[in-house]
Amino acid sequence: MRIKLLIATHDSEYAKHLSSIISVHHADVIDVSVCSEAVHSTQMLASRRFDAALIDAELIGNADLSHIHLPLLLWAQEENTGAPAMEYKRINKYQRVSSIVANVLECFARVSANNRGPVSKRAKITAVWSPAGGVGKTTVALAYAAKRASEGKEAMYLNLEPFSSAPVYFAETGKSISSVFEMLDTREGNITMLIRGIRCCESGVAYFCRPENFDDMNILSAENIAVLIGACSELTDELIIDMSCFCGERERQVFELADRILLVTDTSGTAVTKLSQFASQHNVFECIKTKSTLVNNMGAVATKPHVDSVIFLPLVQSSDTYAVYKTLSASIV
Repeated sequence: MRIKLLIATHDSEYAKHLSSIISVHHADVIDVSVCSEAVHSTQMLASRRFDAALIDAELIGNADLSHIHLPLLLWAQEENTGAPAMEYKRINKYQRVSSIVANVLECFARVSANNRGPVSKRAKITAVWSPAGGVGKTTVALAYAAKRASEGKEAMYLNLEPFSSAPVYFAETGKSISSVFEMLDTREGNITMLIRGIRCCESGVAYFCRPENFDDMNILSAENIAVLIGACSELTDELIIDMSCFCGERERQVFELADRILLVTDTSGTAVTKLSQFASQHNVFECIKTKSTLVNNMGAVATKPHVDSVIFLPLVQSSDTYAVYKTLSASIV
């Protein structure tokens, strides 16, 4: 879905700058139009239908916005806005264009129709899991995402750990994924549009900023997880899910939806023992082993559990987390 967006402001240079960047970098989701005069804006609003509008305080008071699904005030902090303008949600005029787009998409997602119907899966889903902590799941997940991105695929990294490690690997400058969890809970709005608006991107890999608190992630149900994964899979070629070390209802839901599962272990006896117990004592293994790949991380040479595919990753000595997973991406397949 592409949003028809009107930018109406007397600042023609600003409008030109904003619209040109949106047209180049966000054309897949926004169809932008511009006007800089009151008469022109009146004519455009009368002759065309827009989903959303960014209108400055000088124009918004006299504009007929009855047919605009989402009217927004394009606002500069130093401006003294009149009473009509105060009725509308403000979008800060002087911020990064990517942030303006994210705010518009988030606002539009919240007022859009519920889209909980069947989704059309687009992404290949890869789950990264281990029964033991500290084996390098996140590093493996990001190495796999980086590998796919280097091959020209759109890759998205989704962290479902109780405590997110994303801040170690990414600059968190966007909105928290908690806003998505809130929409999952209320069951109102367009979650795919919201995800599109708040996702960040670094080195070709899309990701989300960490939850605002532990409970935001902890209280998600298996059904919530399924809806979240379904919405994410509509927006990318490769969805890589970094999972917790548990094996409960939520994790089983991820296993069921995954096309491929990377079972990660390292050189420690604890990791090898726990993975061996999982394979021999847990009925889930029998359900997933045909789509599982054993990933021997940090120079490990484990051969159990018995799966058809095995990857051996070297130990990379570096304190630079980015360098580690980028180096490993060359060895992962």
